Amino acid sequence: MIITSFVIILLYLFLIGSFVVGFDKIKNFSLKDIPSKTKFTIIIPFRNEAKNLPNLLKSIHDLEYPKHLYEIILVDDVSNDDSVEIINTFSQSENPQVNIKIIKNQRLTNSPKKDAITSAIKQSKYEWILTTDADCILPKYWLDTFNEFIQKNNSKCIVAPVTYHSTNSFLKRFQLLDILSLQGATIGAFGINKPFMCNGANFAYKKALFKELNGFEGNTNIASGDDIFFLEKVSKAYPKNLHYLKSSQAVVITKPEQSWMELIEQRLRWASKASAYNNWFGKLTGLIVLLTNAMVIVLSMFSILGIFNFKHLAYVLVIKFSIDVLLIFKTARFFNQSEALLNYPIAFMVYPFFSVYIAFLSIFKNYKWKGRTFKK
Repeated sequence: MIITSFVIILLYLFLIGSFVVGFDKIKNFSLKDIPSKTKFTIIIPFRNEAKNLPNLLKSIHDLEYPKHLYEIILVDDVSNDDSVEIINTFSQSENPQVNIKIIKNQRLTNSPKKDAITSAIKQSKYEWILTTDADCILPKYWLDTFNEFIQKNNSKCIVAPVTYHSTNSFLKRFQLLDILSLQGATIGAFGINKPFMCNGANFAYKKALFKELNGFEGNTNIASGDDIFFLEKVSKAYPKNLHYLKSSQAVVITKPEQSWMELIEQRLRWASKASAYNNWFGKLTGLIVLLTNAMVIVLSMFSILGIFNFKHLAYVLVIKFSIDVLLIFKTARFFNQSEALLNYPIAFMVYPFFSVYIAFLSIFKNYKWKGRTFKK
């Protein structure tokens, strides 16, 4: 048992350590104020987002990019609240210069969001597609940053940073630490040329690339994963043209879940697509992380029962804590959210139980998303 536990923790140390090294290999990108010329179609699917749309629309109003160089397509996925009225009011009264249109989602598959993006791309006018979510806030120089990055790099697909609002409860701080760890792993994996994660709330690709790779074909039976599965296609077809935009001026802010139940449903949705991943490194990463968290739980129980030496357990915990906090520290500093680290010791103790519980539950349970139930 001692040998097995130390083999697992050393694998974990090597894995997360590689992300730490990779994180620093991706250099920060800063604006140099070069001319704006890239044209974007921004796609935002929505379903009953009346509470979130005002903040999103205000951030759209505040974008500094020339209005004639982008359009916004909001895809209504059968909303029955005031979402459409809110968008129409904004479009007609508050900001007529922005080219905004609302279209209906054309449902063809088991995935509402993939259908929504595909529907919008069919009606898009411009070369670059940018996706985000209706509960997000876009940074002022979001499009400017993408524009300069595209002009300076031979990109076909770009992954960019996402984080949560600063938070005032343990649940929300727990989620903030979690997304920081995911973002750290995302950036680190790009740094070691093993990209396997992204977030559809801040994701860009050429429309021609989407068509060339047949969009989401091949995984439309899975409700979520519009970002990850397309990333896998790009990574396989054009690895040298897939980049990470590490810029504080491109950070999209989204909302954490409001209850533990909603968080569990979200994580079940995320876990539902894991078995369909084609990226071997992503699968290996998930396996090592799951084994490590499960090992922490088992060894803790065995130590309490006197089966396992507390000293050996302490070694395992110190190794895991140290490498985890190093990656999260680097990520939190990049996002200017270092205050989140104050809650890390408690989150560190809770997370193994949470992650193993989600993994176990995902084997048996379907999940809910936007008021609909989906099979795993």
